[in-house]
Amino acid sequence: MAILKVARLGNPVLLRPAEDIQPADVPGARIQRLIDDMIVTMRDERGVGLAAPQVHESLRLFVMDPGGSEEEGGGLRVVVNPVLSFPGDDVQELWEGCLSIPGIRGRTERHFRVAVESLDRQGNEQRFELEGFPAAVVQHETDHLDGILFFHRMPDLDALSFEEELARFRPDEDDEDEGDGESQGAAD
Repeated sequence: MAILKVARLGNPVLLRPAEDIQPADVPGARIQRLIDDMIVTMRDERGVGLAAPQVHESLRLFVMDPGGSEEEGGGLRVVVNPVLSFPGDDVQELWEGCLSIPGIRGRTERHFRVAVESLDRQGNEQRFELEGFPAAVVQHETDHLDGILFFHRMPDLDALSFEEELARFRPDEDDEDEGDGESQGAAD
């Protein structure tokens, strides 16, 4: 397993829609190696999620591990070709970060509850629902597959901050983060 280079803001791979993976290709050596490398990279970067475009692979695949128990939506998940739906109208506001945009956080709005239909690591169909922070992580990672960055989900760009400034000037808000690539905040 290898730690992969993470694409950073400005790389065109982050702004284009990714390609579906054929179900028969999921169990193959190439995709399995990519999944393993993405898991190692996500953990090395202290992230809670990582999408394939972030490691220069324009494929509809992400891995996530938002922490917490399985009952809370935690634990490692591999998600291939996700289709999201949103049961309910509840939204949540949270500070998000991204491994592709290190050191920056932004206040976003996400659906509180999400239903996911996708393929699992073996290429089998899977369906699950998440709420709260894990739901936000799924939405963040799926956005990467659509060429969307968390900036696009910010209702107010005044709520954009370097992590150090957020901790210094808004210490109470920094605690409620969701982390994508970082452990505090939503992100990959």
